[in-house]
Amino acid sequence: MSSAGSSSVHPIDQRLPAGKLTALGLQHVLVMYAGAVAVPLIVGRALKLSPDEVAMLISADLFCCGIATLIQSLGATQWFGVKLPVMMGVTFASVAPMVAMANANPATAGAQLLFGSIIGAGIISILIAPLVSRMLRFFPPVVTGTIIAVIGISLMRVGINWIFGNPFGPTAPNVVDPAYTKWLSDITAPGSALPPVPKGLAIVPTVPNPKYADLTGVGIAALVLVSILLIVKYAKGFVANISVLLGIVIGAIVSTMMGIMTFEKVGKAEWVDIVTPFHFGMPQFDALQILTMTLVMIVVMIESTGMFLALGEMTGRKITQQDLARGLRTDGLGTLIGGIFNTFPYTSFSQNVGLVAVTGVKSRFVCVAGGVILIVLGLLPKMAALVESLPTVVLGGAGLVMFGMVAATGIRILANVDFKTNRYNAMIVAVSIGFGMIPLIAPNFKQWMPHSIHSLIESGILLTSICAVALNLFLNGAKHDEDAIIAAAKQAEAH
Repeated sequence: MSSAGSSSVHPIDQRLPAGKLTALGLQHVLVMYAGAVAVPLIVGRALKLSPDEVAMLISADLFCCGIATLIQSLGATQWFGVKLPVMMGVTFASVAPMVAMANANPATAGAQLLFGSIIGAGIISILIAPLVSRMLRFFPPVVTGTIIAVIGISLMRVGINWIFGNPFGPTAPNVVDPAYTKWLSDITAPGSALPPVPKGLAIVPTVPNPKYADLTGVGIAALVLVSILLIVKYAKGFVANISVLLGIVIGAIVSTMMGIMTFEKVGKAEWVDIVTPFHFGMPQFDALQILTMTLVMIVVMIESTGMFLALGEMTGRKITQQDLARGLRTDGLGTLIGGIFNTFPYTSFSQNVGLVAVTGVKSRFVCVAGGVILIVLGLLPKMAALVESLPTVVLGGAGLVMFGMVAATGIRILANVDFKTNRYNAMIVAVSIGFGMIPLIAPNFKQWMPHSIHSLIESGILLTSICAVALNLFLNGAKHDEDAIIAAAKQAEAH
């Protein structure tokens, strides 16, 4: 009788005791935490926001992570929520186009444009979710693996700049010789017989910047990287799963002991504060930027589809077309909520899907508990200020691992692609990666092209996506192979 009663509740719908639920939920949060806070740090600094505003982005991100996770795992109405053990977080796929947008339009105006494009992409994603759930045939593993590999390669630039110093601003490789600027100011001082300096005249930086690639910073980044590798090698289970987070903690402790990391901002931050919508003012909507973010969302939703199918197989629940549409709509809804609350596009985190396989705990209420913990963290500004206070060199050591693992995920997916009997697949990967490298290697390639398409073509990820889909259609046609997509998703989730 008891076995019949217990078997009537699917493992996904099991409600565990509160203590166990909280511990397992916290485990999910710790596994995703480093990845979740990396994106607001990258984009906030690209927008040249103040430290307080970057800390606010981190709080908003954690808060919206929690909201999106609750909707996805609990379900909301008949339209939203796949009702699987899924944790939602900001997708790294959106970082490159967002940074390009931020570099072109910094400060508040750039933030309004950025969040307007995210809101627009979120609305479109909700509307096209059922269509995307039928588009799997255009995104076989040879396409998704290539795209994810290029996402990782593109992001590596961010991690490397964190270690050595950003290529623009105070840590640029060269600075202007102070003697030149003094001479220029002397000869153009009031009363000088010489004409005024022509508008736009600039002195070329020729002196190496002593702050660039400072060995102290490089040493801290190396310590973080070595710590992560040692934890992965010698720790087991949960501790190994949070190796990146532990590496960042070790780097933060050493930085504090050396006087590089200070806590003034943490002391000034409030204990509790609410996340408010439209912090930077009303969003600005630009059709091309919205299209760019929508293309990113389509790639993200295809990746989510593979994860949902793999999770369904892992947990023993058949995933229908309607389930897929509900899950993908929630990606769009999370992105819409993100744009309203000053944060970014959302998707299901593959690390956490992998954790379901590692722990064997299939209950979606574990992720519900994780969502509640994330909301609480989002309401604690001191926590966000602490993350914002981390020196970039600490994040750089961890960034090599985080972003490199994204590239490795793409390579793992490609490992299952048939290159022996299908000679076209190698061509698809080769040309698509080549297109993806263009903006990285030659960022000014677009200078003679219409300005209106610049934001569309300055992202290597989008160039790769368009190229891979088009070449796959041309060379392979549009075959539907659900088994291959599930196998690829499982490869992506492997640890």
